[in-house]
Amino acid sequence: MQEVVLTADLRESTGKHAKISRAKGMVPGVYYAHGEGNLSIEVPQGTLQQLLASSQARIIALQLKDGTSKRCILRDVQYDPVSDRPIHFDLQGLKENEKLTVEIPISLTGGIPVGVRDGGMLQQFVHKLRISCLPKDIPARIEIAVGELAINDFIHVSDLNIPEVTILDTAEKAVVGVMPPHIVKEAEVTEAAAPAVTEPELVGKGKKAEEGAEGAETPAKEQTKPAKEQGKKE
Repeated sequence: MQEVVLTADLRESTGKHAKISRAKGMVPGVYYAHGEGNLSIEVPQGTLQQLLASSQARIIALQLKDGTSKRCILRDVQYDPVSDRPIHFDLQGLKENEKLTVEIPISLTGGIPVGVRDGGMLQQFVHKLRISCLPKDIPARIEIAVGELAINDFIHVSDLNIPEVTILDTAEKAVVGVMPPHIVKEAEVTEAAAPAVTEPELVGKGKKAEEGAEGAETPAKEQTKPAKEQGKKE
């Protein structure tokens, strides 16, 4: 696994000094490790952004200006909700014989899958996996070969085997797969919709015709009664 050097200054641990750090272009952070006291540190914003731009996990060789050196990993970063700039970060110290939990990015290899060439669509459901291992066994990335995937083929967490590493995500979780093309047949849609349109129209017309016939008889009977009664009076 690649190791990168990060030079940092020690700083006061109060909130006031964190604001001062940001005002002078620095990003406040904290280093912590099991069995050690926390260290409040700060690094130039540009330096931290270069570290964050990497697409792989890396071990950090933290160099403090007082001569102290620490091996660690980047555990967490907080961002400003408006500018999206990093405003705080956490570094976790490494112990050679202590396993740690870390998220590792997934990299797809093997070129264009067979299923994609047949009209399917490659879909990656998970971009990072949580693993547990010793510091010396941390992979820079998890590579998954997808070139032989056909339509409706999927790779699950249970299909992955990484030496000396325990994957903590659910075994049944799908990581990547080739989805079938979505085709709608217009003829089938028309045939299915036709009965729903024609049947109500026939029923509706029948009811109107019956109501119209009954309504036509009633006025005829009402018109004959006054004529008979008028003849009697005369």
